[in-house]
Amino acid sequence: MTEGKAVPGSILGGMLLVSGSCIGAGMLALPIMTGLIGFFPSLVVFFVSWLFMTFTALLLVEVNGWFKGRINLISMAGEAFGVFGKVVTWVTYIFLFYALLVAYTSVSGEISASFLSDIFSIKVPQWIASIFFVSLFGIFIYFGTKPVDFFNRLLMAGLIVTYCGMILVGMEKVRPSFLLHSNLRYMLVPLPVLVISFGFHNMIPSLTSYLKGDLSRMRITIIGGSLIVLCIYLLWEIVILGVVSFSGKAGILESYLHGHDASYMIREAFGNSVLVKFTHFFAFFAIVTSFLAQGLSLTHFIADGLKITLSKPHNLWLCTLSLLPPFLLAMAYPKIFFQALNFAGGICAVILFGILPSGMAWMGRYVRKETTSYHVQGGRTSLVLATAFSLFLIFCELSRIFGWKALFGF
Repeated sequence: MTEGKAVPGSILGGMLLVSGSCIGAGMLALPIMTGLIGFFPSLVVFFVSWLFMTFTALLLVEVNGWFKGRINLISMAGEAFGVFGKVVTWVTYIFLFYALLVAYTSVSGEISASFLSDIFSIKVPQWIASIFFVSLFGIFIYFGTKPVDFFNRLLMAGLIVTYCGMILVGMEKVRPSFLLHSNLRYMLVPLPVLVISFGFHNMIPSLTSYLKGDLSRMRITIIGGSLIVLCIYLLWEIVILGVVSFSGKAGILESYLHGHDASYMIREAFGNSVLVKFTHFFAFFAIVTSFLAQGLSLTHFIADGLKITLSKPHNLWLCTLSLLPPFLLAMAYPKIFFQALNFAGGICAVILFGILPSGMAWMGRYVRKETTSYHVQGGRTSLVLATAFSLFLIFCELSRIFGWKALFGF
């Protein structure tokens, strides 16, 4: 990519874009998945996941620099691996979007029902709450990017305020003994969700354009933005794992086995407290922002793939193709929240954000002899390690899907 001299985009702005794209509904699963192994062991898997995803994101920055003008991940894969690369990327993207929407839809009923009940004293069954949720926010997706963008800004402001309130109130209730729990037999369980929680790679072409092709500033932006995300996650972990026990009713293990999110644990543990209200609002904002972002992205992705112009008559069919299949699957399997997130992170995100960046970097550096102003350190060894770790994650997820329980202790 041609690097321009003018750099209107700020590094701080880029960092906020990176962190904003990560923070969302995935946080509702993180304390439960990492809580299985305990807070201090989870620090290891947090760091490994952050390092892996940051490294592969930097690889995409390098690859992006080999092209002139704005380019997306599908086109990059096509240049590196031909039609096969495009097909794999396109199909994996579809599965990723659908898996995330299944996860968000499945948990929307529980969150929306408890939100309406505890905040507004309106009691509705979870399946009705899910229908209401998908229908209401699907309307915003139908009307397109501008309404979603405006509404999402308000929701993100609410997300930030409620997160800060939750952390401040929750820190007073933390019991250090809860943070000392440790069970290494579950060490592999959180990895897929952690991978998807650090997934901002699809934004890299837009960020590169935002920073006018300045790849050195892109490096700072990605490292800084991902570190912000890591800090936000760890504070969230301290609060949730410090106030909820591992075992017992509404404990971490029971919540995992029954597909409940973190807000459910807090509600069951503290009743109608200030912390619960902050958690309710945070969970609601998190699920809506994630649902809107992924739903809108999927409609645009399908429209681009089918060469359909975005317009109101077409938007109805695009929204139906985007939202109806995940909704039906989530209604058929209401406890699919963790399974859907695991599939999204352990298979789709690993292929898109792990294997593909490593493979494209190898092809560019050592086959096509591409050069750019930014080069990720580590050489062939780092690419081999990243690919090997990606294949290991896929193997772990396939093992879970096919019931090889010995790997996970269940």
